[in-house]
Amino acid sequence: MKTITDPIKRDCWARLRFTIIGHLLAAPPAPGELHGALALLAVKRWRHPVSGLDVTFGFSSIERWYYEARRANDPVAALKDHLRGDFGIFHSMTTEVIAALTIQYREHPGWTAQLHFDNLSVVFCDNAIKIASYATIRRYLKAQGMFRKAQPKRATAGALAARDRLERLEVRSFEVDHVSALWHLDFHHGSRNILTCKGIWVKPMLMCVIDDRSRVVCHLQWYLDETAESLIHALCQAFMKRGLPR
Repeated sequence: MKTITDPIKRDCWARLRFTIIGHLLAAPPAPGELHGALALLAVKRWRHPVSGLDVTFGFSSIERWYYEARRANDPVAALKDHLRGDFGIFHSMTTEVIAALTIQYREHPGWTAQLHFDNLSVVFCDNAIKIASYATIRRYLKAQGMFRKAQPKRATAGALAARDRLERLEVRSFEVDHVSALWHLDFHHGSRNILTCKGIWVKPMLMCVIDDRSRVVCHLQWYLDETAESLIHALCQAFMKRGLPR
């Protein structure tokens, strides 16, 4: 399930409301002066957090914000718009439609939302079950993280397995914050065999040592085998070129 995060608009509105009544919390008015302070805020013009246009707020709204912020431990969070009780729930989608859509997405992750909707219409055309609208199907796919996936250029079994494995992992651009703090190394099997001077066909191995942060290739060299001797030789070459990583 996709983690529900606060939309940006909710945060913007909460900050604006706290800006309006914040000074009343920092410097509470004297007894009997709160009504007048709220009335002054009600006649002021404020900048709309989304459109940027001038906007005013009613006395009762500002009063409600003030008491909600004063009672809460986190006044900014208390001033956010409340989510609907059925947020993230799709009442118009039955369990049969959800199951069919899930299987359909697993089998065809490269389909668009429109294509998923059209195929569901065909599947349930002779059934009493009604599918939801296209907009609902699209929102459900987005809420569940079922985004359209590009087909690998080489749709081999290994490429598809690598794509499925990558989806279950956390992907970050860098693992460390500084250059030469971490190196990665691996052998890459060449796609074509070569003929040695002895008349033997072998598959070349490309050994690469790369810096995690800067993506600088510290050393790159072809070998005829994937052994510890070849690995140590390539790694020592990288050490002599770039020094020791942390």
